[in-house]
Amino acid sequence: MNLSIFVIINKDNMTAIHPQYITDNTGKKISVILPLKEFDAIMEELEELEDIRLFDEAKKEDDGTRILFSDYLKNRNTKNT
Repeated sequence: MNLSIFVIINKDNMTAIHPQYITDNTGKKISVILPLKEFDAIMEELEELEDIRLFDEAKKEDDGTRILFSDYLKNRNTKNT
C-alpha cells in the first residue's frame, strides 16, 4: 500500500490529506481511501468553489436592473393566482 500526504490550503485552515491507494495485481492504482473527516473537508471545499463559480457566473450576467422586494412579491402573487 502506498501512502502519500497532500495538503489542502484554505485561508482559514489547512487540512492534511492522507490517501491510501488500492492497487490491482499489476500495481496500478485503482481506488483511493480517505478518512471520512478528510473526505468531508474536500467536499466542503468543492462546494465552496462551486458557490464561487456560480456567483461569478451570475455577476457576469447582471445587467444592473433592480426592483423593490415589495414589487417582486406583488408580481409573484399575481403569477400564482
